[in-house]
Amino acid sequence: MESGLLLPDLDDEVAAPFWAGTARGELLVQACGACATWRMPPRPMCPRCRSLEHLWVPTDGRGTIWSYVVPHPPLLPAYAELAPYNAIVVALDEEPTIRFVGNLVSEAYGPIHEVDPSTIVIGEPVRVVFAQVDDVTLPRWVRA
Repeated sequence: MESGLLLPDLDDEVAAPFWAGTARGELLVQACGACATWRMPPRPMCPRCRSLEHLWVPTDGRGTIWSYVVPHPPLLPAYAELAPYNAIVVALDEEPTIRFVGNLVSEAYGPIHEVDPSTIVIGEPVRVVFAQVDDVTLPRWVRA
């Protein structure tokens, strides 16, 4: 059964290693092969030194809630059924300029609308968990 959610293209050559990492339960960040600057989202060229060299660095998957929103209808049908839900922005502890967007859940496979948005606190520590949706393994976040 398909979820109807908008999901990434796993065959995108720039981002495919990231999604392969999530499938293994790893949160990876692209880093420049020349100057070692971390960058997310992944892209072909380093914004700092313009090198085309890159590698993928595993992270410890810990961060803090940097921001969040609570979407309400009108939304795409698959999302409207779940609204209201949270979408959080997480700044990684290892490099706070690297941020990920996801959902705060109680456990990896918990529904994205299970956490009461009024309980979300900016600066709250979180850690990554992974949930498979269709053929994509998505990073989600739980309170640390």
